[in-house]
Amino acid sequence: MGVEAGAQVARARALAVLRVRSRALAVALLPAAVAVILLAGAAGDRLEGPAWDTARWVMTPVAVLVLLAAAGIALVVARARPAMSPTVPVVEEAAPDLYRMVRDLADRLDVPAPSAIALTPDCDSWLEDRTHPAHAPPPAEEHHDIAGAGKRAHRQNPVAPVLVIGSPFLWWMRVGELRAVLAPVIAGTGPSAHPDITAARRFVRGLDAAVAVASAPRRDPVSRAVLAGVGRIARLLLRGCRGHAAEMERGVAAAAAERAQAVDYGLRIVAQEQVGLAYAGWDRLLTRVALPAWRMGRWPSRLDAGVVAALTELSRRDRLAEGFASRLGERPACDLLEEPGAVDEAASLLAARLFHGGPAGPGPDWSPVDWSEYPEEVVDRKWRLDAARLHRVLDAMGVRPAGGSAAPATGAPTLSRVLDHLTDPGPPGAGGSTGATGPAAASTGPAAVSTGPRPDLEPPEASASGRPPAAPDLLDDEDLSGTTVPSATLAARLSAELAREEATPSPAAPTPAAPSPTPDPAALWDDRALPLFPLQPPRTARDLLADHLTAMVCCAAMDTAGATPGLDWLDGPTLLVDGERTADLAPKVLTLIEDGDATPLRVWLSQLGIRPEKPVRLA
Repeated sequence: MGVEAGAQVARARALAVLRVRSRALAVALLPAAVAVILLAGAAGDRLEGPAWDTARWVMTPVAVLVLLAAAGIALVVARARPAMSPTVPVVEEAAPDLYRMVRDLADRLDVPAPSAIALTPDCDSWLEDRTHPAHAPPPAEEHHDIAGAGKRAHRQNPVAPVLVIGSPFLWWMRVGELRAVLAPVIAGTGPSAHPDITAARRFVRGLDAAVAVASAPRRDPVSRAVLAGVGRIARLLLRGCRGHAAEMERGVAAAAAERAQAVDYGLRIVAQEQVGLAYAGWDRLLTRVALPAWRMGRWPSRLDAGVVAALTELSRRDRLAEGFASRLGERPACDLLEEPGAVDEAASLLAARLFHGGPAGPGPDWSPVDWSEYPEEVVDRKWRLDAARLHRVLDAMGVRPAGGSAAPATGAPTLSRVLDHLTDPGPPGAGGSTGATGPAAASTGPAAVSTGPRPDLEPPEASASGRPPAAPDLLDDEDLSGTTVPSATLAARLSAELAREEATPSPAAPTPAAPSPTPDPAALWDDRALPLFPLQPPRTARDLLADHLTAMVCCAAMDTAGATPGLDWLDGPTLLVDGERTADLAPKVLTLIEDGDATPLRVWLSQLGIRPEKPVRLA
């Protein structure tokens, strides 16, 4: 049978891994065995003579040193804490129906039930071995417990691995779909229970943890030298068993998949489509919606519920996803939890830590935000902060207020000031209408550039289309080479300003702990390197200028035309005019940036009744 074949392959590879361990032990015992033979020969009046005496004097201390080194390496491997995924523990009291479904699946598959269930803010599910003694006591500094999780969040020395479930699955999938997706995962507890596979996995994980311990920064030169040797030997052993370990895991996966075929096989095909859809919606929700809030010190407390809203919106827009909306009438998998809101909040906070590096708990500078508050608390504030940064850079460049408006008298910022500056071609080779003078000219950030004239470059000629050429010093930047002089200069200055702001620690950012000589044994995962999975969407200088110009337009629309901030579940912050989303602003902004032509944008503003000459309120 396929199951037996996969299990046999896994066990054979596990034995190969264990043979590597046995060979390493044999190498460590070989000098001691030779020394014992030499000493026994001397005690029995054999192996006598100067040569044998010299051999005994040499081999005995060598054997002792090798044994001590082997014991030290074995101690480091045994005591090193294997890596553990950061999760939200869910105890049986908090999800009795979920535990009942998992145990029923295990009974049907004839495999041991997982020892516990935990959630991860990701679109994946797996089994995780937490039998190491360092994983048994709950850490003091982590508090993601929910609905009684402190009672039995960790069992002492669990026999079976822990089932880790992606939290978006519980909200988007129906109960039957979740059951079908988890069947092959739970089936993996069968091969995992085999003693040889368990021992091989423990050996490989111990070596991996020992390499991590040896790589940790240390101040003591003696311990650093000793652990460097331990790390080299551990890496050598890992190289020797890496191939066998990979084949062992493939065999375990094949055996689990084959065993699970008899359980909900037809539904699993449909459920796998939902896995891909959930992953796409989760990724867009994090990068388009959650990330802007995290950067402002706010964290959405219902991310999993937001996945449902995002995917429902995708189902409405995408004709290929029309059938997915009908599923929403079925029972969602989150009904298997006693307190879904508490679980969602804990998973949302953990997601903020993993993907952005936020603090471990709420605070005055790191507070949760509900979806109903998101437009006012995040979108409006983000736009006004970007608009304020835009005018701050213009002030530093010495750009004058727009003529013919109330701004010269009041000093208030206006959209007309930005439009006039970006449509002014300026002198060839200069950075805008003022030659980029002022404090910002001395920017030293990553995007700071000099835009003044250079004697080694001839003044660029105007393009055939009439577009003002980009500044010579910016021609090497592929992203800015297709923009005008004022746009390229302003984009570079905005990038430098933003780089300076991000280099300054914000109150909402976690304070990194100083490296310690030894890792904290109570910590389940190293949170000194947060975020573990940083979100890094592309933010080029052109994108930053477009974002800031869009923010300024939105602020003018809100202050002069009664528009309101809104939330689009797939695209993030959006502007609402008369309750309708404006989807045609981006092309007008790009035309202004690339061609220096503000006519399409001015026509758009006029059609919506937006007054660019009126002052706007900044953050």
